[in-house]
Amino acid sequence: MSEASLRLYLDQPLAPGQSVALSQDQAHYLSTVMRQAAGSVFLAFNGRDGEWQLRLIEINRRRGLAVVEHQTREQGLPPDLWLLFAPIKKARTDFIVEKAVEMGAARILPVMTAHTNSERIRQDRLQAHAREAAEQCGATFVPPVAELTKLGKLLTGWPEDRRLAFCDESAPPGPAFANAAPGPWALLIGPEGGFSGAERAQLLAKPFVTQIRLGPRILRADTAAVAALALWQNAVGDWR
Repeated sequence: MSEASLRLYLDQPLAPGQSVALSQDQAHYLSTVMRQAAGSVFLAFNGRDGEWQLRLIEINRRRGLAVVEHQTREQGLPPDLWLLFAPIKKARTDFIVEKAVEMGAARILPVMTAHTNSERIRQDRLQAHAREAAEQCGATFVPPVAELTKLGKLLTGWPEDRRLAFCDESAPPGPAFANAAPGPWALLIGPEGGFSGAERAQLLAKPFVTQIRLGPRILRADTAAVAALALWQNAVGDWR
């Protein structure tokens, strides 16, 4: 059992005896924020090799060096679930990315719809936010965050073996995912203004699309993302 509790994502190979140089930001975090010293241990993962315990050999606020000691958890992967969402205000978009990581999405895809009220994102910032969420929630995998893509373009090149559930308040009442089968899935959360009539028609015309309703009340986009992820995970994901 590991004696460490701090976790970092390190984009480096992790194996017993491996020396790992820390970035300046990581060294500052461990030495100045968390008050760690040489000899202290922490956990690290790279999304490929599982989770490992490392011991600090040198550390100051500008640089650090650690050595990999032993593996604490094998590599785990989330279910084959993508989350598509229309970006909203910055803090609430950050919330969606964070919760998607915590709740086991394998890929995060921001989409541009007719009523999307945010026309650009910082993909690198959202990817960093995903890494931080994985560090905090104990995940050993960091889902990639895609660049913002128009919904129509995404649907044109959609893999037909992947089911797509789009959350829409106009869907008929009934339990979501009641008869859903395991396999590749994606969830689509619309913008605050909802889907346009043309988008709804385009979605419903696709054989791989399922229209679902998230209860009797209209949810905010960030709340809808959490609700849809929870319903799917409980029905066909790794919560069963």
